[in-house]
Amino acid sequence: MTWKQALKDYQSYLKIERGLSSNSIDNYILDVKKLISFLEENAITASPLNITSDIIQQFIYEAAKHVNARSQSRIISGLRSFFSYLIFEDYITMNPLELIESPKIGRKLPDVLSEEEIDSLIRAIDLSKTEGERNRAMLETLYGCGLRVSELINLKLSDLFFEEGFIKVTGKGDKQRFVPIVDITQKYINIYRKQIRNHMNIQAGFEDTLFLNRRGKQLTRAMVFTIIKQLVEKVGMKKNVSPHTFRHSFATHLLQNNADLRSIQLMLGHESITTTEIYVHLDKSHLAEVVEKYHPRK
Repeated sequence: MTWKQALKDYQSYLKIERGLSSNSIDNYILDVKKLISFLEENAITASPLNITSDIIQQFIYEAAKHVNARSQSRIISGLRSFFSYLIFEDYITMNPLELIESPKIGRKLPDVLSEEEIDSLIRAIDLSKTEGERNRAMLETLYGCGLRVSELINLKLSDLFFEEGFIKVTGKGDKQRFVPIVDITQKYINIYRKQIRNHMNIQAGFEDTLFLNRRGKQLTRAMVFTIIKQLVEKVGMKKNVSPHTFRHSFATHLLQNNADLRSIQLMLGHESITTTEIYVHLDKSHLAEVVEKYHPRK
């Protein structure tokens, strides 16, 4: 079996069997491609079926010179998944990464914006420009609904159920969930729809896409990052802010206002509540308040 054939089959497996999103699949495939590039650069002849742990360990040592521990751990995890797939398909009987340990890394806590900082970024939007109303609606949706950037740019008009107070969100692995949407977010989306979007020349295939660029097509992830970066620079904020920061802030602020973790998990679309628990670590005072309020020995 060649690396090319193995990658093709693995890609199909990730898409069909595991139902992963295109972004996740690309990341998994990239990890394997890094290993293939290492083999080619060092003239090492090894197929997916006979590559040894020693060769992979050599690759990881080399990769460690150029990436941090977190990225190194990500590569090891990606390769371990690839060879687990080969075991699953009975191509090999042992995972060559079985005895290779990932580097110890601390749990990275996400940056969070205060309500005042979010307000300052939204106020910095130039509403005199055509894209201003769109950008305000997008930021309000990121923060008001806790969306991933990919979920934001893929949001459809047909996903908006304002009368019921919900939007339908398509998350990782094309899994769908309904997320509540508050009146203020609905208000800014409707302003954008009626005052800006209704007067645009929308390209074929994007008639149902909510947030459009000036050419009437779907926005890219990179464009959303750029919009936020420019606003951060405009207000002189020193924090590292990305679209995901609004999602983190959404969850953290809900927790601070006594929302339960299970509800936050459902709204964020986390498969495991362990992922959601990271927000508990952001605000230790919340834990103290829980003990003070509910413990019988208070």
